[in-house]
Amino acid sequence: MKTIFQCAVMVGLFSSACAMAGSINERQSNQQDRIQQGVYSGELTQKEANMLGRQQVKTHRKEARFKSDGNFTVKERARIQRDLDKNSRKIHSQKHDEQQRP
Repeated sequence: MKTIFQCAVMVGLFSSACAMAGSINERQSNQQDRIQQGVYSGELTQKEANMLGRQQVKTHRKEARFKSDGNFTVKERARIQRDLDKNSRKIHSQKHDEQQRP
């Protein structure tokens, strides 16, 4: 019985790790779309959009650096997810800070 439970836990962990890999790319794409939408709607100034874009590039480069050794660990995935969480909060705050394009 204990062995069955351990196998079930391992399968669950493996499947969640695989799901997280796809979600990183989806989140990056979604955040880039949010930045572009903010520029088009006037919610973001060009300076804000450039700053947010640089953060996106930093996160992407960090992900590439982590993957460069061929082993993208769970800790590295968690760091990228935290960076994406931080980027998402910044996008939201910049889009809702009442600044308008001139």
